[in-house]
Amino acid sequence: MELKHYFRIIRKRLLLISSIVLVVCVLAGIRSFVYTSDIYQANAKLIVNQSVNVNGVQRLDWSSIQSNIMLINSYKEIVHSSAILNKVVDQYPELNMTPVQLNGIISVSAANDSQVMNITAVDSSYERAVDIANAVSTVFKKEIPSIMHVDNVTILSEADASVGGAPINSSPIVAIIISFIVSLMLAVGLAFLLDYLDDTVKSEEDIVQTLELPMLSYISKINKSDMKVRRSRSVQQKAGEGAYAAAKQ
Repeated sequence: MELKHYFRIIRKRLLLISSIVLVVCVLAGIRSFVYTSDIYQANAKLIVNQSVNVNGVQRLDWSSIQSNIMLINSYKEIVHSSAILNKVVDQYPELNMTPVQLNGIISVSAANDSQVMNITAVDSSYERAVDIANAVSTVFKKEIPSIMHVDNVTILSEADASVGGAPINSSPIVAIIISFIVSLMLAVGLAFLLDYLDDTVKSEEDIVQTLELPMLSYISKINKSDMKVRRSRSVQQKAGEGAYAAAKQ
């Protein structure tokens, strides 16, 4: 019985639900197709690796590996520092960016217990993102020996513009589908809320539920057109009775 009641509420508010879903989906589509630009991401990899000189032979041991991994946390902050970004702006004027702008579009990450650092740049142009990632990684590799007094950074792989890149932001179709699902849930919830707050009596079922008494009879609504039909019938009936009385006389 409750399930039928829920469906009755949805059917009663179907126009409201449909309107909300339609408006939200249209707005999401306009925003996705017109006002949203594609965002691309380029990634350059660096490896932090310092070996230990033992009897003239370079060797790696557990302590040096752990030291390199611990240094990565410091390197993440150094990449975002003005010591690196100012040099990038000076050495690569074709980027036409300020240190603040560079700081906002690059990010540095590294997997746990890994000596590999990822310098990532995002931009509306994939080629431009590639240039930024490669420029930052190159300047960082050159400057880190003078900053940390240790030369343990090597560029593992540069970002490649020839590979091409796909946009990393959501496609318009996905945005519309998500908007449809979310707006439908909100619209149905609003319909149930309005029904819960509505205390007016609109039907016989509302009367039975409110008074908990059986309904014996009800007065239906009479339209003006029904009144005209009844009047015409009564006039015709009176005319017929008059003709019958005249014929009888």
